[in-house]
Amino acid sequence: MAIVTLPVVKMLLVAIMFLGLLVEIKTGGMGAGVLLGIVAAGVFWGSQYVEGAVSFYMVAVFLGGILCIIIEMLLPTVGLLAGVGVAAMLYSVVLALGGDVDAILAMLGAVVLAVVTFALIVKKLPSSKLWNKFVLHDQSTSKRGFVSAAPREALVGRTGVVTTELRPSGTADIDGKPVDVVSEGAFLPKGTEVRVVTVEGARVVVRKS
Repeated sequence: MAIVTLPVVKMLLVAIMFLGLLVEIKTGGMGAGVLLGIVAAGVFWGSQYVEGAVSFYMVAVFLGGILCIIIEMLLPTVGLLAGVGVAAMLYSVVLALGGDVDAILAMLGAVVLAVVTFALIVKKLPSSKLWNKFVLHDQSTSKRGFVSAAPREALVGRTGVVTTELRPSGTADIDGKPVDVVSEGAFLPKGTEVRVVTVEGARVVVRKS
């Protein structure tokens, strides 16, 4: 039991607890996360109890956090209970580690370790409904009809007539349609014939024909 009470071992146990929690949230009851977390939590809290470093209050807060997460998994809520549960677990762990700055640093180190490990395996795990609440899957891609601006590359080489003065920006009539353009050089008065020389995104550059 002596090795379990080492600070590094405690941090690793906390990391495994939170890794198990993340796995369980991701998989939604597959059991692997629960088993991993229970074993780590049992060793951690058992060693702390033997040391006399924990009270019933700390354990109750930790268990209350787990209960909140379980309820979140079972009920169609917005994720608030999961957040409260994680916060309660973090709070109880900090208290169990001493409740000081060193305890906070150890807990943060454990969380970072758990998150990094989880990031390495997350793509191999199935996704639960709870996990989908926190992750945005829809993407605004061009394949789905989302574009930041209509493509205008086809305008290169076309000619038109300036309908407003270009100072240097304004409007030109190109192929019978008004197009916002920018003069390549100096001021161009209304009625000037122009040719599109380049298109840079939504910026259409014209030159006097």
